[in-house]
Amino acid sequence: MDLLTFPNDEPGNILRDMHENGDDLSRTRDIEFSVVFPDSNSVQEFGSYFYNLDFDVRAKKTEEVSSLPWSVTITVHMAPTYEAITAFQQKLERAATSLDGRNNGWSCLSQAT
Repeated sequence: MDLLTFPNDEPGNILRDMHENGDDLSRTRDIEFSVVFPDSNSVQEFGSYFYNLDFDVRAKKTEEVSSLPWSVTITVHMAPTYEAITAFQQKLERAATSLDGRNNGWSCLSQAT
């Protein structure tokens, strides 16, 4: 995929904005993916799985009153390409679904040129 062309979806829109703001999307950096869960048991199982795959894993209970009050952040060092981000989100989603969890977005620091 051409770096200047992104699909019209959430990851594509974010990457397009990053590119338009001067971010060098070819530069690797830490990208944090968030996944939310209903309870601490789900967090433990999900977090342990990715920790055992050598990912940086952090979990916390949010202050919000919601059906998914637990958040797990998985940090991956990679270039923010559409393909890499969506592939990792799919991997997270497959692992989270059976635990009643769901993806809750991703973020990274800009590497502006």
